Amino acid sequence: MSKTKNYVERNGKVYARISYTDSAGKRRQIWRRAETKTDAKDITRRLEADLSEFGVESFEHDLTLGLYLDRWLKSLKQKVSERTYGGYESLLKLHVRPVLGTKRLSKLRPLDFQSVIDAMAEKKLSPRTIRYAHTVTSSAMKQAVRWKVMTGNPAQFVELPKSVSHEMQYLSVEQAKKFLRESLKDEYGLIFEIALVTGMRPEEYLALQWEDINFPQKCVSVKRTLVRKTKGGGWYFGEPKTKQSRRLIPLPDYLVAKLKEHRRIQLEYRLKQGEKYKSHDLVFATLSGTPISMRNLDRRHFKCILAAAKLPNIRLYDLRHTCATLLLVAGEHPKVVSERLGHANIVLTLQTYTHVLPTMQKSATEKLSALLAER
Repeated sequence: MSKTKNYVERNGKVYARISYTDSAGKRRQIWRRAETKTDAKDITRRLEADLSEFGVESFEHDLTLGLYLDRWLKSLKQKVSERTYGGYESLLKLHVRPVLGTKRLSKLRPLDFQSVIDAMAEKKLSPRTIRYAHTVTSSAMKQAVRWKVMTGNPAQFVELPKSVSHEMQYLSVEQAKKFLRESLKDEYGLIFEIALVTGMRPEEYLALQWEDINFPQKCVSVKRTLVRKTKGGGWYFGEPKTKQSRRLIPLPDYLVAKLKEHRRIQLEYRLKQGEKYKSHDLVFATLSGTPISMRNLDRRHFKCILAAAKLPNIRLYDLRHTCATLLLVAGEHPKVVSERLGHANIVLTLQTYTHVLPTMQKSATEKLSALLAER
């Protein structure tokens, strides 16, 4: 067991350090980065306690990272959505396992995880993807510490690429009008109009069922999302992204009228198709009644409309950004916009749409000036 505990200062940095005798009778040391001397002393006390309670096994566990990740992923299966789970599994399979999968947990060092980051950077992967992969990996390592199979998280000390903020893309008022006029020529034009007016996410409006449309009250309820399975194909209805994503969005009269007509045409078609039509009560469905593919909607319809209207090549998701931006520019309160989008809080809305703040500030200045001029 540990006989000494100490802290070391090197190159202006502080490290906690303890010594212990391993299972082979050899003296070894454990170093952990600390913020201050006091922090270092706290870390050495925790390491000492781990040694006393769990023995040297927690420092010398023979479990490989690959086997550990299998166990960690299994523990997540009931806690995260299938989509999130698939994303974690894919990132680890592509970038972490090939480099570190066979290495023992007890032998992992910060430099090992840095090699994963560097390898991803060499592949020209985006900073966002690299940072996300690190977040997943670091989360797995934190759990290893909580499960007492590691004494520290070596993944937390890596150098990550600088986060790059991409300029928000959206349509101006005139561009939005032009887009809507061109979308009338497309069989899925109503989908794009709903997207632009409501600000819903693609996975939300593609999951709408007729029970979600309240015609008397002229509103739509967001209750679920459409999720495509990452393995084996297929789809299922998932939970909304956050608690606030469950929301009620008012609809203008003309959209209510369009939805009524769309429903009438859909019902007539369903009757003609009979058992051939696989009804899931979807507001927007393929000719066979199944959910519309977001990929096909984007490539075969949305992009074609943009090209025909000679508009910027924005993403399908940017119709949501357009909705929010136009509302804020028009003077709508950010709280109202936040609720319409289903954001977790108004801070997220303000952070996302900072490009609108100068316009809002100018409007606020003009209003204040007008008030003071009345004296």
